[in-house]
Amino acid sequence: MSRVLVPLANGFEEIEAINIIDVLRRAEIEVLIASLDEKMAVKGAHKITILCDMQITDVNIDTLDMIVLPGGWGGTLALCDDANVQHILKEMDKKGKNIGAICAAPLALHKAGVLKHNYTCYPSIEEQIGKDGFSDENMVVEDGNVMTSRGPATAICFALQIIKKLKGDEKYFSVKSALLADFCE
Repeated sequence: MSRVLVPLANGFEEIEAINIIDVLRRAEIEVLIASLDEKMAVKGAHKITILCDMQITDVNIDTLDMIVLPGGWGGTLALCDDANVQHILKEMDKKGKNIGAICAAPLALHKAGVLKHNYTCYPSIEEQIGKDGFSDENMVVEDGNVMTSRGPATAICFALQIIKKLKGDEKYFSVKSALLADFCE
């Protein structure tokens, strides 16, 4: 079974986090939700609280197939500043494992030095990352082992692309059809 880590920090974007977690679980992908500290209840940008499965310090990188960072400005800044998240990103990249980020969260990949040349993100975040390689033409951009997406409205399509990468076309089309997500590429 594929295993994906979704670290959450206060101020995360709820639409992105919940869509990613839900859609991946529909594809029978194990999703580990990790808190950055000992508080297992993490509050999103719009005051929705999610109960995490574990602390980020308990993550075993060797058991992961992918790490996916939801956006949200407060959450993104925390992911940028968290030594554990930054370490996991660097180690995952070093091992060639999959890395994903949506909305503002590609900034955390940039800080870790793992964001590849071609990427997308929430409008204006590219100003902090660098416009070279930035695209606002696609909902999801893949470059090597890194997948990025634009924002809340692209979260379902982003999660579906993760399914395609980890589980293949058959599972991708099955979940896409069940979600009525014909708008996703």
